[in-house]
Amino acid sequence: MSTVPSEIFLHDLHPSAAGIRGEVLAGLAHRPKRLPSKYLYDARGSELFERICELPEYYLTRAELSLMRAHAAAIAAALGPRTLLVEYGSGSATKTPLLLERLADVVAYVPVEISRSALGASVERLSGQFPGTQMLPVWADFTQPLTLPEPVRSPRRTVIYFPGSTIGNFDTDAAVCLLSQMRREMGPDGMALVGVDLVKPEPLIEAAYNDAAGVTAEFTLNLLRRLNEELGADFDLRAFRHRARYHPERERIETHIVSRAEQEVSVDGHRFHFAAGEAMQVEISCKYSCESFARIAKRAGLRVMQVWTDPQRLFSVQCLRPAGSMHAHPQPVRAD
Repeated sequence: MSTVPSEIFLHDLHPSAAGIRGEVLAGLAHRPKRLPSKYLYDARGSELFERICELPEYYLTRAELSLMRAHAAAIAAALGPRTLLVEYGSGSATKTPLLLERLADVVAYVPVEISRSALGASVERLSGQFPGTQMLPVWADFTQPLTLPEPVRSPRRTVIYFPGSTIGNFDTDAAVCLLSQMRREMGPDGMALVGVDLVKPEPLIEAAYNDAAGVTAEFTLNLLRRLNEELGADFDLRAFRHRARYHPERERIETHIVSRAEQEVSVDGHRFHFAAGEAMQVEISCKYSCESFARIAKRAGLRVMQVWTDPQRLFSVQCLRPAGSMHAHPQPVRAD
């Protein structure tokens, strides 16, 4: 397992075992049952997600990387010099170097990640790749209010970087809350750079979450294995299956773990009944039009400054600023 290099201090704001236990037990007692998607990302879950990103059906990563390679220089110019770059849910940080190598005079990089193994591996790699950039890793749940570590140098602005399509894992109200948190943490002169998956034909979306190799199913069911290991649960993974369906009226994928038979499961000494065919929600993945995402941002007190897309308009990266500091209208840009 990779660790954070010894010269880099790890800011430990990770949720406590009691906090995880409370959220899981509350979710299992809820009707219908549900579990927080953030707990999909333990060490094994993070490894499986990296495999998902390489699958032929999973268009999201390829589209975003294509977009970033084409427009990273323009994006860096829009963000400006002397930034404090804070990345929510940094994971393996595969897109981050495309920004770091183009941003002018980066003050520091603050990756915020719930998987300690993924955080350690990415910081170890990036600290070697960018030795002149201060690394301030934070082991934490980015959905909770954060006190960001202070860099040695004062930044001109804080930029919250939220790549991938993770904003889609939150329903409308939760997305507004998270974007509002970003606005507070970036300050009045800050910016956010958010990856937003776009609405597209249903078969393309469904295939991305139901790959032929079954890696996504393994990723989903890994959550039950984690609960067995960390909370003393007794889920039989063979007694459950993965299900992901697109709901066009809600413009989102809903991923469930479905019980194959009537059964009872023990978690931390508590018994929970599952009916045959009962579905437990573990993740949603919302898709947006540029207009619908702008409405979400507006509710959070943010305005879209600029939008970049890949040539097929599968994915977008959107630059936002606090509404009060807006000096320009949105200028959608499409890659050639």
